[in-house]
Amino acid sequence: MTLTIYLAGPGVFRPDAREHGERLKALCAEFGFVGLYPLDKQVPDDIQAPREQAQWIYRANLELLDQADAVLADLNFFRGGEPDSGTSFEVGYAIARGKPVFGYLDGQGSYAERLQRAHPQLCGLPGVDCDGLHLEAFDLPLNLMLAVPATLSVGGPREALRRMADELGRP
Repeated sequence: MTLTIYLAGPGVFRPDAREHGERLKALCAEFGFVGLYPLDKQVPDDIQAPREQAQWIYRANLELLDQADAVLADLNFFRGGEPDSGTSFEVGYAIARGKPVFGYLDGQGSYAERLQRAHPQLCGLPGVDCDGLHLEAFDLPLNLMLAVPATLSVGGPREALRRMADELGRP
């Protein structure tokens, strides 16, 4: 049986989003998986109102997540010092459904170290952000609610898919 992998991440916002999705799906195929990309489903032309489009996309993405056996998630910082919020929701949804999640990050280190490297303007004293709020001190690369349930790899999708293939088995 071939495993299907939902491809979560902010890549859907790229100018070349469709091509990016096709590259990710081709990479999945190299490992014997079938990739499901959010843009595989398109909003029907008769749905014009933005809120109705948003509701349609939400339901379509949940359908793809429900079809998937596992999730590959780009958990890199997006528009600031946290992963994309939609991707974070999809990870939580998948975990709640009992699906394994494999995420990837482009750098090593704890959340505080990664934040300091990528966004020093968001950091204050060691262990504290610029608003004086404590940064998590669990030596995890992300918030514990993402880092604990997900299997994380440093690198990109290829490294995470390799680990997924090793841990879930190839078809």
